[in-house]
Parts: sequence; C-alpha cells; structure tokens
Amino acid sequence: MSINATNNGAARELIPAGNYIARCYQMIEIGTIDEFVMGKPVRAKKVRIGWELPTELKVFKEEKGEQPLVISKEYTLSMNEKANLRKDLKSWRGKDFTEKEAQCFDITTLIGVACMLNIIHKPNKDNTRSYEQIAGITPMPKGIKAPAQINKNFVLSYDSFNQEMFDSLPEFIRTKMQGSLEYNAMKDPHAKTIDANHIEEPVDDLPF
Repeated sequence: MSINATNNGAARELIPAGNYIARCYQMIEIGTIDEFVMGKPVRAKKVRIGWELPTELKVFKEEKGEQPLVISKEYTLSMNEKANLRKDLKSWRGKDFTEKEAQCFDITTLIGVACMLNIIHKPNKDNTRSYEQIAGITPMPKGIKAPAQINKNFVLSYDSFNQEMFDSLPEFIRTKMQGSLEYNAMKDPHAKTIDANHIEEPVDDLPF
C-alpha cells in the first residue's frame, strides 16, 4: 500500500507587471516574531499592509460580481531611516519624515489613501514559479483621481482583536500571527510580557 503526497494546486494568476492606481485598505499587525535576516536570528515586530487596485476588476465569485485585485507587503514596524517601511512611506508621500514625525507615526492613517504601485515579477529561489512584488510606491500624479474605494477597511490589531477578522485571513498569515509574542500573550494573560527595549530593528533592505 502506498501513501502518495501530490501537488494538484494550480499556480495563481499573477497581476501583470506594471504601474497601477491603488488604494490602501488593509492593515494587519502580525506581531513580534523571530526570524533570520541574512543568516542572523532577529526578533522584530511585523505589519502587513494591503492595497486594492480599483481599476483592475475580476469576478472571483459570481455572487459578489467584479472585485478589485489586491496585493500586500510585509514590513518591519520601524521608522528607522534604513527600514523598508520608512523608505516606502517617504516615496509615497514625496518627502522624508522629520525627526519628530519619525519618532511615532500611526500607519493606520494610510487607510483609504491612494497611490501608484509599481508591481514586478520575481522568480522564487528554485525558479519553479514567479511571484508578485511591490517594487515602488509613489504619490498619485497631478490631475489623476483614483476611483472610490471598493473593499471595506480592514484593520486588525492586538489592541482591538477581532476573531472573525482573524479567521478570514489566509492560513499562512494566521500561522505567522499565532507564532508572535503578542498573540500568545493575548491567549495567555500570564505569559511573559514583551520588553520593547529588547526588540531588534533589523536593516530590512532586502526584498520581501
């Protein structure tokens, strides 16, 4: 008797590479996780930001009709000048942050804000398939207005955790959140608290 593991999953259709009008609609606090950056173990707090492409519509389910394509990017939640989050926000707003602004910036203020996304395709490590990547974020060009937002705002944080919203997330995001210090502290109030002074801020200048 044999027990065969197979892969019958078809590759997801990628968003064609190019520049797109986009609007930020999603913010997910992943939490503080341990990972390896350039071979070095690092503990860092992560967030995932999602955008809809309101000019790129597709029918995924007949009952819902046309829905916008979406794309997201994970960041270290840091306003360090070398962090990807700050680099992308600087490009998005068209100017850098002052020292005071960078000390504490509420990224949920990005919800509903339009921009232009440059999407490229990158091969995976073994070159078996490609994936989408946000290569750049810039302001909306003058004279061009973004369509109205289609998706509802989606903001999930540990300060106001919503189980229904959590359950609606893809499995790989739920699994990552379940491995975070914040998620485990929420599930076990007696768990060791997080010491922000001992959270490293890796220089995440590598592509996600």
